[in-house]
Amino acid sequence: MSREIIQTDRAPAAIGTYSQAVKVGDTVYLSGQIPLDPGTAQLVEGDIEAQIRRVFDNLAAVATAAGGSLADTVKLGVFLLDLGHFARVNQIMAEYFSQPYPARAAIGVAALPRGAQVEMEAILVLER
Repeated sequence: MSREIIQTDRAPAAIGTYSQAVKVGDTVYLSGQIPLDPGTAQLVEGDIEAQIRRVFDNLAAVATAAGGSLADTVKLGVFLLDLGHFARVNQIMAEYFSQPYPARAAIGVAALPRGAQVEMEAILVLER
């Protein structure tokens, strides 16, 4: 099965040795997104809500570039500096996803790139 590298300027460019996403068959593996503004490559201004929304917007942009949407998400990984923000993630996630929700893991971490408070990665399965 061939691999297709997914790239869009509607999400931040990779800041390391990785691709924004890789599509293999009907499965798309989205790399972790932090709350970088795709136009400036800088961390968004504002509180945790602004960061969470930017991360979901970045994931959505990559999903669209892969030919899908967040609705195609089967697994979401959430990494938070402060698990106290988990309820806020749930609240905002309900604005971006509808039932049935994807499988998910939420993990507290000690640090994230660029001083971000949140990072998320996803796996999509596209309808044929």
